[in-house]
Amino acid sequence: MRRILLTTALVLSACGDQGSDGTLNYYFSYDPRSLDPALSTDVPTGEVVSLLFDNLTQFDADAQLKPGLARSWETDAAGRTYTFHLRQDATFHDGRPIKAQDVRASMLRALAPGSTGGRNWPLYPIQGARSYSAGEGKEVPGIVVRGDSTLILTLEEPLNVFPKLLAMPVAAIVPTPTPSDFDQRPIGSGPWKFVSWSHDDAIVLTKNEGYWGGAPKADSLRIRIIPEPLTQAAEYEAGQLSVVEVPLGETRRWEQGHANELQRRPGLKDLYVAINTTRGPLKDVRVRRALNHAVDVPTLLATVMSDRGVLAAGAVPPGILGYDSTRAPYGYDPAKARQLLSEAGHPNGFSIRLWRTQRAELARLAQSIQQNLAEVGIRAEIVERDASSARAAVRNGEADLFLTDWWADYPDPENFNYPLFHSRNKGPGGNYAFLSNASLDSMILRARATTDEAEKGRLSREIDARVFDLAPWIFLWFPVDVWASQRDVQGWRFPLVFTGQRWMEAERTR
Repeated sequence: MRRILLTTALVLSACGDQGSDGTLNYYFSYDPRSLDPALSTDVPTGEVVSLLFDNLTQFDADAQLKPGLARSWETDAAGRTYTFHLRQDATFHDGRPIKAQDVRASMLRALAPGSTGGRNWPLYPIQGARSYSAGEGKEVPGIVVRGDSTLILTLEEPLNVFPKLLAMPVAAIVPTPTPSDFDQRPIGSGPWKFVSWSHDDAIVLTKNEGYWGGAPKADSLRIRIIPEPLTQAAEYEAGQLSVVEVPLGETRRWEQGHANELQRRPGLKDLYVAINTTRGPLKDVRVRRALNHAVDVPTLLATVMSDRGVLAAGAVPPGILGYDSTRAPYGYDPAKARQLLSEAGHPNGFSIRLWRTQRAELARLAQSIQQNLAEVGIRAEIVERDASSARAAVRNGEADLFLTDWWADYPDPENFNYPLFHSRNKGPGGNYAFLSNASLDSMILRARATTDEAEKGRLSREIDARVFDLAPWIFLWFPVDVWASQRDVQGWRFPLVFTGQRWMEAERTR
């Protein structure tokens, strides 16, 4: 185990339990890959990056976009050129002022050809960024610096979601030059400063007293590595953690024993069964609608998921522009399902394969769906594979049905509509249903490009209604997250986006 230690006294005080001092105690299920924004490919890395670094834009706990290092920005009438005005009171943790040149250098570093980074796609909309990253161009003409506090970014095509992409971890601003051990000993400009990282054990941070947005209310934040959900819950109940996600199977017990400590929020995610619209009987929309009527979704939600979900009548979840709470889900109606199957020429049903990964929580759900389908004559064989093998088969179009979920990278209907249903993204791009519909494609592209927010909302609702009508999924539910926070912890809310809780207002009250 490697240990990086900067301030011994702080580490010793931070290692106390939840009841011994003012330290906030959080946890991850696994060690971050890195603490370098350019190497951010996993949720733990992204969460730490959001604490140590700043972006031009940022999300709050309610997934609202807020100014970050950019105090303001505007776009041209075409929605293709964005001008960002940087605040002039921001500094890195070592005291260096942050200038527009640092933003440009950070973006080029994240896009560096041949890098072993990962998710630099949020920067690809910038003119020349994709070709530069691929080693096909020597510069990125879409990034222009004007003085110390103005940055102009020109895109390949209009994209109204672009400011939200700049809040992603890979777009965080780092000092230039960066030392060789930057991924282990980071220097950012965020509300928290790095203290130590004991790999597979804990990360310790201290508040940035000089933060431009005001210092965090707590003095220190300790993030432990605790792989097992039941162990996480036990540590919380023993007073060793400030907050914890309630394990699915423990929901009822926690609702009874910790009712005053719980926070429930629908997550920005879908749980669904992708239907390959290019395979056999599944090409017929009547068959796909029959599958939806065949599955008793309300009962599954209650029995398998402890009611931790909102029934889905589309792909856009609550809290996202375009969500329509008035649209009714496909109701559980086996007779209707049989009627539709008969009309489609399959009165005796047919055989298909239902793929799933080895995630334990999906096993019972897949079996229940299998039983429901059998009641209307559809014989579904469950195929269980490791995650990489299952996704490879699905992306290649080999699966009939695939039980899976989708988590939003950023809070916008585009993050559901474009990757999941546009024909450009069939297979590897996220469109596991291999849906291809010209009118739907056109609406999705118009919704991405418009600079009129009201028009975007209208189009997003129409897109979601059209998707629901085409039935490329068995629509299940939008999972609801349930977290608990200790009674002496104030100012913490479970965020809708994983980078939205920066622990600025959280503090211990006794």
